[in-house]
Amino acid sequence: MYTLRVLQRLKPGLSPHGSTSLRSLTVTSDVAKQKDDMLVKMENPYKEPQKGCVLCNVTVDYKNIQLLSQFISPHTGKIYGRHFTGLCGVKQKQVAKAIKKAQSMGFMSVTHKHPQFMRDPNICQLKQLN
Repeated sequence: MYTLRVLQRLKPGLSPHGSTSLRSLTVTSDVAKQKDDMLVKMENPYKEPQKGCVLCNVTVDYKNIQLLSQFISPHTGKIYGRHFTGLCGVKQKQVAKAIKKAQSMGFMSVTHKHPQFMRDPNICQLKQLN
């Protein structure tokens, strides 16, 4: 069976006018194999897509109470952490500073969320008790 396969491979290389050397056959087949065995550059299929921050393209301002109220607890007034909000570190710091500034200037309540903003859609997909 093995010899039959070898003969089938050699048959196209043999010319009817004379025999070609076995060496020239192996060289041409090696060149063809090298072209097929070339490395192809591709992206890593297992790489997870980079997760973007919700507020990366938004400027955080202490006067935007409706936006800032999305990142505090409705009952205690505590600022949610990064693992709840899904913000990057830079934006989480900006939000925390803006909330503190808005609370110190009297724009936001320190102890609870304003009832007007309770029905706003959640930016950070938190399940809140109604």
